[in-house]
Amino acid sequence: MDTISLLALLLTCAAGLSIFNYHTVRLPMTIGVLVFSLLASVFMMALNVLFPSYDFQALPRSVLGAINLPVALLNGVLSLLLFAGAMQVDVGHLRAKCASVAALSVLGTGLAVAFLAIVAWYVFSLLGHDIPFSWCVVLGAILAPTDPVSVVGMLKRLGLPGPIQAVFAGESLFNDGVGVVIFGVMIGVATGNSHGVMFSEIAWSFCREALGGGVVGALTGWVALHVLKKQRDAYIDLLTSLALATGTFSIANQCGMSGAIAVVVAGLCFGSSGSQSVFDDTSRKELDVAWALIDEILNVLLFMIMGFEILDITPCFFAILATLFIIPLSIVVRALSVFFSTLPVHLRQWERGRVLSILTWGGLRGGISVSLALGLPSGDLRDLLLPISYGVVVFTIIVQGLTMERVARVFYSA
Repeated sequence: MDTISLLALLLTCAAGLSIFNYHTVRLPMTIGVLVFSLLASVFMMALNVLFPSYDFQALPRSVLGAINLPVALLNGVLSLLLFAGAMQVDVGHLRAKCASVAALSVLGTGLAVAFLAIVAWYVFSLLGHDIPFSWCVVLGAILAPTDPVSVVGMLKRLGLPGPIQAVFAGESLFNDGVGVVIFGVMIGVATGNSHGVMFSEIAWSFCREALGGGVVGALTGWVALHVLKKQRDAYIDLLTSLALATGTFSIANQCGMSGAIAVVVAGLCFGSSGSQSVFDDTSRKELDVAWALIDEILNVLLFMIMGFEILDITPCFFAILATLFIIPLSIVVRALSVFFSTLPVHLRQWERGRVLSILTWGGLRGGISVSLALGLPSGDLRDLLLPISYGVVVFTIIVQGLTMERVARVFYSA
């Protein structure tokens, strides 16, 4: 299938599912598309069982193979999604809450990886299926980061105070870089490609990727704003922002740094107060509208592909049982990691646990976790960890995502 045919098929399916969702259950569009793509996938799987002489999954599987979600997302579309999300963040609120965001992104993610690894190791042992602890850490690295696409999309529907939104969005935009670094280190240990990992190696890898990526993003963002000061054309602004998002991501990755963190910092530069002198009101409005449209289209396509990815998963009974155990425990782990990473804040101002509750229940996982899981090397452990990762992601998006508005009203109704 050529590129234009693949794109046409994806857009047609996304449009059809969005229209069907609008005229039926009217869920938030991205979640509705995910739900209906899941149902369509389950229907095709059922048809395969009823009519074994026909392979109803052949076409969607070939399309999924052509897309290659781990490569398409982690090395491509993610740059645009992160840039769009970063542009929506209030930089003033983010600057005021930078300590909390840094604690959640770095310490909170590290704690979540450790806690999830311990929980998974005990669950697997309890169910009589011993898994090497290194692979449990890999699972923790897959599930620890909250997903910026899911979280930023959710924040659009909630009326939370500005500082809370900044903490939510800031954590989700930055913590995936930490999770990917840990994942990259531990997958080498788990597969035997790295025989020993020193703490200094992990620290250096993190500093190179995270801090280096931040420097690259700040530099490219500053250059782009400086260039745009000399003109007043909304189309040039949009074209330059697209070049900035994709170019920053590519440069950082080529230099061995975190492209995700680099493009987030570049996006924050475009959303900062310093950009007000660059864009007039009309240009700023048109830029925001264009990026909101890009963000929404890519979100819908991503969630639809995630729904169809279940066709590439063959869960066994043990994986399903383990998933049922790990889903509630992952929520507990999220609460513990948020609490301990921001303990000084709680000691100064508890706020009746409102922030802890909101951050815990709003810790959605998404495409990044699925992509990391799909990128695991083939084998029995991949066949075990992939369904568990997918189950946790789908639960957080559908159950937690759809009930988050109610939870927010309970704690912030005043």
